[in-house]
Amino acid sequence: MTDKKSLIQFPCHFPIKIIGKNTDLFATEIKEITQKHFPDTLEETIVCQESQQGNYLSITVVVYVHDQQSLDALYLELTKHPDIKMVL
Repeated sequence: MTDKKSLIQFPCHFPIKIIGKNTDLFATEIKEITQKHFPDTLEETIVCQESQQGNYLSITVVVYVHDQQSLDALYLELTKHPDIKMVL
């Protein structure tokens, strides 16, 4: 029997980088998804940066995570978004 031990010590502040198509609603939709899972997320913990040609948008969000299940639920919903290319 092996126990899966997390390398992350909860609770903690955890940065998540989301990269996707730079559409009119992309940043708003990502903020809504994040705040659905972590309602205490502050606006100043969300940083957006366009790619050089403006085709993609990188969004870094720092969330305060209490457990692995909460983090997994956010990742799962983010990866289902059609405009997201990568979640790190």
